[in-house]
Amino acid sequence: MSDSYPTAFVHNMECKQGAVRAVRFNADGKYCMTCGADKSVKLWNPYRNVLIKTYGGHGYEVLDCMASTDNSQICSGGMDKLVAVFDVATGQMFRRLRGHNGRVNAVRFNADASIVISASTDALVHLWDNRSRSGSPCQTLSDSTDSVQTLAVSDHCILAGSLDGRIYCYDIRKGSLHIDFMGKSVTCVAFTRDTQCLLVATLDSTLRLIDRDTGELLNEYTGHTNTEYKLECCLGNNDTQVVCGSEDGSVKLWDFTDTDVKHTLPSTGKRAVHSIAYHPTLPCMLTASEATVKLWKSNQDVKQHVTDT
Repeated sequence: MSDSYPTAFVHNMECKQGAVRAVRFNADGKYCMTCGADKSVKLWNPYRNVLIKTYGGHGYEVLDCMASTDNSQICSGGMDKLVAVFDVATGQMFRRLRGHNGRVNAVRFNADASIVISASTDALVHLWDNRSRSGSPCQTLSDSTDSVQTLAVSDHCILAGSLDGRIYCYDIRKGSLHIDFMGKSVTCVAFTRDTQCLLVATLDSTLRLIDRDTGELLNEYTGHTNTEYKLECCLGNNDTQVVCGSEDGSVKLWDFTDTDVKHTLPSTGKRAVHSIAYHPTLPCMLTASEATVKLWKSNQDVKQHVTDT
């Protein structure tokens, strides 16, 4: 049903961070974080377009961030090779984790925020004990042969997508590694909600839906342009939609079971839409391009808001 797609533009968020490198919802979707070229992470109420707090301490551009499931911490990583952990309430950076020899492209918490996972251009994935005072990683995953661009984490699996064209799926519970070769550089990976399938973006303007256990190709989504930059893809709140930015400045949406583009959100600039965050429970998303984040909701939700006001 078209009304369930977040295709209705609500408003712009002018983040004043230079280029916004990533946008992320927090665990319950009530707030969001942006990180940018001004070395900061910002916490927002995206629905009221209100800045709540700014987190500083990085020495260069911040490329990724994530909130813990209890929303009490934010981890971040950037071009200064630093992995940082902030206390949300106080704004204090209480962990400064150094161990990468290149910029940090992606950061994630595990389910209970006891582990911080980071991926870097140095081809390494580090796991950091967030409850220890040690400044060294508790484990290093070194199987990639090129820059690790993207991470996804489930209860017991870590996905790492690399420019070497491979997806590395680490099953921490079993102590096993499964590798899928995509043929082109991997720029984004995401789990479906049941973690049985992987959505993979590669630099050949194609998204692929892969069976996690067998590596079988289940579907391909095309229609966007992605040959140069790291563009994020994601699944909708109930796994019925697939979303990806495009280098022409538009956003493409597909039905999960169909290969044809269902909706195209028009371009409002000349730069790629490189970061996308989908609300965990509602048909609502945030898209980032250049210095601006856009909020999108379903037509039904926007009509209901107008009626209520």
